[in-house]
Amino acid sequence: MNFYSESITNLIEELSALPNIGPKSAQRLAFHILNLPEKRVEQLAGSILTARKKIRFCQKCFNLSDQDICPICADPKRDSATIMVVEEPSDLAAYEKTGQYKGVYHVLHGAVNPMVGVQPENLKLKELMQRLQREDVEEVIIATNSTVEGEATALWISKYVKQAGIRVTRIASGVPVGGALEFIDEMTLFRALEGRTEL
Repeated sequence: MNFYSESITNLIEELSALPNIGPKSAQRLAFHILNLPEKRVEQLAGSILTARKKIRFCQKCFNLSDQDICPICADPKRDSATIMVVEEPSDLAAYEKTGQYKGVYHVLHGAVNPMVGVQPENLKLKELMQRLQREDVEEVIIATNSTVEGEATALWISKYVKQAGIRVTRIASGVPVGGALEFIDEMTLFRALEGRTEL
Protein backbone atom coordinates (compact mmCIF):
# COMPACT_ATOMS: atom_id res chain seq x y z
CA MET A 1 0.00 0.00 0.00
CA ASN A 2 1.39 3.39 -1.02
CA PHE A 3 1.20 6.10 1.64
CA TYR A 4 2.23 8.84 -0.78
CA SER A 5 1.16 10.12 -4.16
CA GLU A 6 2.78 8.64 -7.25
CA SER A 7 5.09 11.65 -7.67
CA ILE A 8 6.45 11.38 -4.12
CA THR A 9 6.81 7.59 -4.40
CA ASN A 10 8.73 7.98 -7.68
CA LEU A 11 11.05 10.58 -6.12
CA ILE A 12 11.75 8.32 -3.12
CA GLU A 13 12.44 5.35 -5.44
CA GLU A 14 14.84 7.37 -7.59
CA LEU A 15 16.73 8.62 -4.54
CA SER A 16 16.89 5.16 -2.96
CA ALA A 17 18.48 3.85 -6.18
CA LEU A 18 21.55 6.01 -5.43
CA PRO A 19 24.51 4.28 -3.75
CA ASN A 20 24.42 4.14 0.06
CA ILE A 21 20.93 5.67 0.21
CA GLY A 22 18.45 3.39 1.93
CA PRO A 23 14.66 3.80 1.90
CA LYS A 24 14.58 5.93 5.07
CA SER A 25 17.34 8.26 3.88
CA ALA A 26 15.62 8.52 0.49
CA GLN A 27 12.37 9.46 2.18
CA ARG A 28 14.11 12.15 4.29
CA LEU A 29 15.84 13.55 1.21
CA ALA A 30 12.60 13.54 -0.78
CA PHE A 31 10.75 15.51 1.92
CA HIS A 32 13.69 17.89 2.27
CA ILE A 33 13.63 18.55 -1.49
CA LEU A 34 9.85 19.03 -1.45
CA ASN A 35 10.19 21.62 1.33
CA LEU A 36 12.79 23.66 -0.56
CA PRO A 37 11.74 26.79 -2.44
CA GLU A 38 11.00 26.02 -6.09
CA LYS A 39 13.95 28.13 -7.27
CA ARG A 40 16.33 26.09 -5.08
CA VAL A 41 14.94 22.82 -6.49
CA GLU A 42 15.47 24.16 -10.02
CA GLN A 43 19.09 25.03 -9.13
CA LEU A 44 19.64 21.53 -7.73
CA ALA A 45 18.12 19.84 -10.78
CA GLY A 46 20.02 22.19 -13.09
CA SER A 47 23.37 21.50 -11.43
CA ILE A 48 22.80 17.74 -11.75
CA LEU A 49 21.94 18.04 -15.46
CA THR A 50 24.84 20.44 -16.14
CA ALA A 51 27.34 18.15 -14.39
CA ARG A 52 26.02 15.13 -16.28
CA LYS A 53 26.37 16.92 -19.63
CA LYS A 54 29.72 18.67 -19.05
CA ILE A 55 31.77 16.25 -16.93
CA ARG A 56 34.11 13.95 -18.84
CA PHE A 57 37.41 12.17 -18.29
CA CYS A 58 40.65 14.14 -18.20
CA GLN A 59 42.59 13.09 -21.31
CA LYS A 60 45.74 12.47 -19.25
CA CYS A 61 44.74 10.98 -15.89
CA PHE A 62 41.04 10.05 -16.36
CA ASN A 63 39.92 12.08 -13.38
CA LEU A 64 36.49 13.67 -13.78
CA SER A 65 36.72 17.18 -15.22
CA ASP A 66 34.73 19.74 -17.18
CA GLN A 67 37.86 20.49 -19.24
CA ASP A 68 39.90 18.25 -21.56
CA ILE A 69 42.76 18.40 -19.02
CA CYS A 70 41.88 18.50 -15.31
CA PRO A 71 43.27 21.27 -13.04
CA ILE A 72 45.79 18.88 -11.42
CA CYS A 73 47.33 17.74 -14.71
CA ALA A 74 47.30 21.35 -16.00
CA ASP A 75 49.15 22.67 -12.93
CA PRO A 76 52.83 23.26 -13.87
CA LYS A 77 53.79 23.13 -10.17
CA ARG A 78 52.82 19.45 -9.89
CA ASP A 79 55.58 16.81 -10.11
CA SER A 80 54.66 14.98 -13.34
CA ALA A 81 57.50 12.49 -12.79
CA THR A 82 55.49 10.88 -9.96
CA ILE A 83 52.14 9.25 -10.75
CA MET A 84 49.84 7.95 -8.02
CA VAL A 85 47.45 5.27 -9.31
CA VAL A 86 44.04 5.25 -7.60
CA GLU A 87 40.87 3.26 -8.17
CA GLU A 88 38.29 6.07 -8.22
CA PRO A 89 38.08 9.88 -8.41
CA SER A 90 36.93 9.87 -4.77
CA ASP A 91 40.29 8.28 -3.81
CA LEU A 92 42.10 11.10 -5.62
CA ALA A 93 40.00 13.64 -3.71
CA ALA A 94 40.92 11.98 -0.40
CA TYR A 95 44.65 12.36 -1.13
CA GLU A 96 44.22 15.93 -2.34
CA LYS A 97 42.53 16.86 0.95
CA THR A 98 45.75 15.97 2.80
CA GLY A 99 47.58 18.70 0.89
CA GLN A 100 50.76 16.60 1.09
CA TYR A 101 50.98 14.92 -2.31
CA LYS A 102 52.50 17.07 -5.05
CA GLY A 103 52.61 14.61 -7.95
CA VAL A 104 49.93 13.72 -10.49
CA TYR A 105 47.41 10.88 -10.66
CA HIS A 106 46.01 8.13 -12.84
CA VAL A 107 42.44 7.00 -12.13
CA LEU A 108 41.63 3.38 -13.03
CA HIS A 109 37.85 3.56 -12.49
CA GLY A 110 37.72 0.28 -10.60
CA ALA A 111 39.84 -2.70 -9.64
CA VAL A 112 40.48 -6.09 -11.19
CA ASN A 113 37.69 -8.43 -10.06
CA PRO A 114 37.21 -11.55 -12.23
CA MET A 115 34.32 -12.69 -9.98
CA VAL A 116 32.14 -9.91 -11.39
CA GLY A 117 33.77 -9.81 -14.81
CA VAL A 118 36.14 -6.85 -14.29
CA GLN A 119 39.34 -7.70 -16.13
CA PRO A 120 42.42 -5.46 -16.58
CA GLU A 121 41.14 -4.44 -20.03
CA ASN A 122 37.98 -3.01 -18.41
CA LEU A 123 40.05 -0.48 -16.48
CA LYS A 124 42.28 2.42 -17.56
CA LEU A 125 45.38 0.23 -17.28
CA LYS A 126 46.26 0.23 -20.98
CA GLU A 127 46.11 4.03 -20.89
CA LEU A 128 48.46 4.02 -17.88
CA MET A 129 51.01 1.92 -19.78
CA GLN A 130 50.75 4.21 -22.81
CA ARG A 131 51.22 7.21 -20.54
CA LEU A 132 54.38 5.69 -19.03
CA GLN A 133 55.83 5.28 -22.54
CA ARG A 134 55.03 8.88 -23.53
CA GLU A 135 55.99 10.72 -20.36
CA ASP A 136 59.20 10.92 -18.33
CA VAL A 137 58.01 9.10 -15.20
CA GLU A 138 60.38 8.18 -12.35
CA GLU A 139 57.95 6.63 -9.85
CA VAL A 140 54.50 5.04 -9.85
CA ILE A 141 52.82 4.97 -6.45
CA ILE A 142 50.11 2.31 -6.28
CA ALA A 143 47.31 3.53 -4.01
CA THR A 144 44.63 0.95 -4.68
CA ASN A 145 42.45 -0.19 -1.79
CA SER A 146 43.65 -2.86 0.64
CA THR A 147 41.06 -5.36 -0.61
CA VAL A 148 41.58 -8.60 -2.51
CA GLU A 149 40.68 -6.73 -5.71
CA GLY A 150 42.93 -3.78 -4.87
CA GLU A 151 45.86 -6.07 -4.10
CA ALA A 152 45.35 -8.02 -7.35
CA THR A 153 45.28 -4.75 -9.27
CA ALA A 154 48.44 -3.56 -7.50
CA LEU A 155 50.28 -6.77 -8.43
CA TRP A 156 49.20 -6.48 -12.07
CA ILE A 157 50.36 -2.85 -12.26
CA SER A 158 53.69 -3.46 -10.51
CA LYS A 159 54.53 -6.33 -12.85
CA TYR A 160 54.17 -4.18 -15.98
CA VAL A 161 55.60 -0.97 -14.53
CA LYS A 162 58.74 -2.80 -13.35
CA GLN A 163 59.19 -4.18 -16.87
CA ALA A 164 59.24 -0.57 -18.08
CA GLY A 165 62.15 0.10 -15.69
CA ILE A 166 60.20 2.55 -13.53
CA ARG A 167 60.30 2.56 -9.73
CA VAL A 168 57.08 1.17 -8.19
CA THR A 169 55.97 1.78 -4.62
CA ARG A 170 52.84 0.81 -2.69
CA ILE A 171 51.20 3.02 -0.08
CA ALA A 172 51.61 1.78 3.48
CA SER A 173 48.48 0.78 5.29
CA GLY A 174 48.00 -0.15 8.86
CA VAL A 175 46.44 0.54 12.18
CA PRO A 176 44.04 3.50 12.23
CA VAL A 177 44.54 6.19 14.86
CA GLY A 178 42.55 5.15 17.92
CA GLY A 179 42.29 1.53 16.71
CA ALA A 180 42.77 -1.34 19.17
CA LEU A 181 45.12 -4.03 17.84
CA GLU A 182 42.90 -6.92 18.96
CA PHE A 183 40.17 -5.81 16.54
CA ILE A 184 42.41 -5.35 13.48
CA ASP A 185 42.63 -8.05 10.80
CA GLU A 186 45.88 -9.92 10.12
CA MET A 187 46.51 -8.40 6.67
CA THR A 188 46.24 -4.86 8.05
CA LEU A 189 48.61 -5.70 10.89
CA PHE A 190 51.06 -7.28 8.44
CA ARG A 191 50.95 -4.21 6.18
CA ALA A 192 51.42 -1.96 9.23
CA LEU A 193 54.53 -3.94 10.18
CA GLU A 194 55.87 -3.88 6.62
CA GLY A 195 55.28 -0.13 6.29
CA ARG A 196 56.83 0.82 9.64
CA THR A 197 58.99 3.94 9.80
CA GLU A 198 61.79 5.03 12.12
CA LEU A 199 60.91 7.32 15.05
